[in-house]
Parts: sequence; C-alpha cells; structure tokens
Amino acid sequence: MGQIISVVSGKGGTGKTSFTANVGMALAQMGHPTLCLDCDVGLRNLDIAMVMTDRAVMDFTDVLAGRCTLEEAAAAHPEQKNLFLLTAPNRETWVDVEQLKGLFSEIRQRFAYCLVDAPAGLGSGFRLAVSGAERAVVVTTTEASSLRDAQRTVMELRELKTVHLVVNRCRKKLMKSLHQTIDDAIDTTGLPLLGVVPEDETMPLYAGRNIPLLLSGNDCAAQAYRNIAKRLDGQRAPLMRLR
Repeated sequence: MGQIISVVSGKGGTGKTSFTANVGMALAQMGHPTLCLDCDVGLRNLDIAMVMTDRAVMDFTDVLAGRCTLEEAAAAHPEQKNLFLLTAPNRETWVDVEQLKGLFSEIRQRFAYCLVDAPAGLGSGFRLAVSGAERAVVVTTTEASSLRDAQRTVMELRELKTVHLVVNRCRKKLMKSLHQTIDDAIDTTGLPLLGVVPEDETMPLYAGRNIPLLLSGNDCAAQAYRNIAKRLDGQRAPLMRLR
C-alpha cells in the first residue's frame, strides 16, 4: 500500500514545488514508483519544475469525471524511470473532496509514493491537498514571515499521523549574520526536522536549460533532496551540512 505525502507551506516562495519535483525524482531513482500530483488548481507549476510541460495532457479532474483512467492521465517522465506526473487543471474548477479521496485510494494501489504539491496558503486547495494524506512535509525558509506561516500551517495538520519540517534555501553566511539557526525553525514550528536544503545558485541555471536537478550531477541541493528521500523511505541519511 502506497503513501500519500502532502507537501505544504503557509507562505508562497519557499521552494515547495521544487521540493516535490526533486524528492519525487529521488524516490523514483531509488526504484519506487512515484507520482507527483499538482493540487494547485488554476496555477499549476509542477510540470515546469519536473521539465514535463509538454507531457501532461489530462489532469486529475479528467480522472474524477471518468474521461480517462489514472494510468492514462499519469504522464511518465521522459528521462526518469518510475516517475510520473498527474497535473492540476489550468483553470479554476470545483473539486469534490470525497471523489478526490477515492482517487487517492486508487493511487495507493498503483504507486509506492505520491507527493502532493499543495498551493500556498490555507484555503480550499490546501484542504484538498491534505484530504487523503497520512503524512505531510511543511517546507519553510528561515525568514520570520515564512516561519510564522509555517507555524500557522502546523495547526491545520493536527489530524495527520506524521508531520515533518524541511528548512529550504538555507544560506549559512546570512543565517550567521542574522543570528539564526535551524533550531530556531524547529522551535517555532514544533516539528521534527526531516531535512535541510542549502541555497544552490546553480539551480536556476539547470532549470533554464530544462535539465532536472537530480540528473545534472549537482552535488549540493541534489544530495540534500536524495537524503530527504531516504529518510522518507525509513532509511538513515546525514543532514546536509551548510557551506
């Protein structure tokens, strides 16, 4: 039986979608059939992060409406075996929560992992994204506004069995100058730490060339994502050291 993991953040711009794409690819590289599901109805971007803009033809509402099957809508990644994308509709539309829960049950039968990219904020899209999940990952940066929003997000996840924290886009020199630590983020959110992802200036370069980060040979943020994937899978992996 597969796992549904919602990737959430109270604030936009934390790198949540990049996290979903890269950890999804890392899980696929480990041999796990993995689905990345975009739940940002009307503002989808996960296809861009996965370099699959021309691959996703049907979206999850097509599956819910019976216009296609899950297998037909889940687009296979062109370069990474075991990795699939199920995108959101590109326009605002009403989604039945109970129907979506049924789709999540089907996804559990087909995939080992499903990472659900939730929209920023705590509105209806957020509720859809967490409706079928057992676990959640709260992605934040060390900025005070991001941590405050993460703290508020945690309060909305009380019914989930497991919630973890990922601190993204960490810059050691900036944190030192602001007297910030990773422990501050842990204390503010009250969550156990799943991983730390350093700020990587090469990421926009690979994105601009349509090269997935985990296929680039990059050993900084890419290794952090791989370590996080291992921990999600129950393995031991070291925390990324900030440079």
